[in-house]
Amino acid sequence: MVIYCFHIYLSLDIILAIVSGLARGLLGLQLEPQFNEPYLSTSLQDFWGQRWNLIVTRILRPTIYKPVLSLSANILGRKWAPIPAVMATFAVSGLMHELIFYYLGRVKPTWEITWFFLLHGVCLNVEIYAKKVINGRFKLPRIIGTILTIGFVMITGFWLFFPQLLRCNSDVRAFAEYEAIGAFFKDVTRAVNSTFLR
Repeated sequence: MVIYCFHIYLSLDIILAIVSGLARGLLGLQLEPQFNEPYLSTSLQDFWGQRWNLIVTRILRPTIYKPVLSLSANILGRKWAPIPAVMATFAVSGLMHELIFYYLGRVKPTWEITWFFLLHGVCLNVEIYAKKVINGRFKLPRIIGTILTIGFVMITGFWLFFPQLLRCNSDVRAFAEYEAIGAFFKDVTRAVNSTFLR
């Protein structure tokens, strides 16, 4: 499962680097990086807000978080407004992932993925509130924060996120696609060699 975590991270990073290179080469566009060394996250707030899946973060912040924050500030006040805003953002993210996984495998949702995101939303709210209460008087050493954060993300991922991913056989399909891509490049190489090396 740990290797599977690295596989997902590296696959996404490589795919997005290729897309970024193509966008730069073909269209002259400079895409922002998708990840910012998430393995160095010192808190859930750091992980979700500044290091993991930054494109989605930049989409959800103005479309879900800020409108819900504004609405809840009028109803609950500024102190408690972040709680429903964070929960709404994580709920939308969970539902988006459920939809993606449904289309990956056409397997009936078990809602484990949504529970994964809701759990992280609750824990992130607890973290935000604890930081307000502590108000900078105490701070975990960076290495401890990183171990706790990455450990929590991996344990909850093993428990709630990966089972649905494996249930829809995405790993088997991914390896079949890798094999097909490899066969394609082998055929192209063979055709180029036979054409130009005669």
